[in-house]
Amino acid sequence: MVVWYNSAMAKYPIFLELGSRRVVVIGGGTVAVRKVQALMDAGARVVVVAERIDDMMTALCRDTDAELVKSKYSKNYLAGALLAIAATNNNDLNKQIYKDCQELEVICNVVDVPELCDFFVPAVVKRGKLQIAIGTGGQCPAYAGHTRKKLETIFTEQHGEFLAELEKLRKKIIENVTDPADRKTALGQLADEESFGYFVENGSAKWHTFAAELIDNLQSARQ
Repeated sequence: MVVWYNSAMAKYPIFLELGSRRVVVIGGGTVAVRKVQALMDAGARVVVVAERIDDMMTALCRDTDAELVKSKYSKNYLAGALLAIAATNNNDLNKQIYKDCQELEVICNVVDVPELCDFFVPAVVKRGKLQIAIGTGGQCPAYAGHTRKKLETIFTEQHGEFLAELEKLRKKIIENVTDPADRKTALGQLADEESFGYFVENGSAKWHTFAAELIDNLQSARQ
């Protein structure tokens, strides 16, 4: 059964783990190259299926685990895939790919055709492990791109560095702070803007000292 896109339904935003998962991209041109690059960055096991494969695609996939299949599209290539992206300029083929994905329960995205999408690829701001995704529900990707540019001026590389230090400290807090309420309070205060400002002004070492004092004060107040 084919389930068509419903623009009135709320979308469920997730960050999907694609490590070593089979993802099929149908199309070998410039748009497909961009999609494959992002999928490879996410660790997906990419299979590209196209009758004509652009030189850029060949260069991108060289010396990687990506598989290039120079062939007409076949439903068989979708077997075992977690998701598929149709990046062709053939509308009839795109519809067939979507239909096949629905039958095989493979989530599908047909580029620039919202009604043939089970998911939308957001515009993303990346700062280390910090990722901020912006989506418009397929209504206007250009506006998502515009919003991304604005956020890129707000969130700097220091935010990514701050997150890395928070990750280290979070592990210590979980190990050493026994009271759940204290853990929640400590993590909440250490992740706020005042804490980030202290990190930027004073550096990592002094921030860790600041964090240790904050945690000690919380625990002392409970005793």
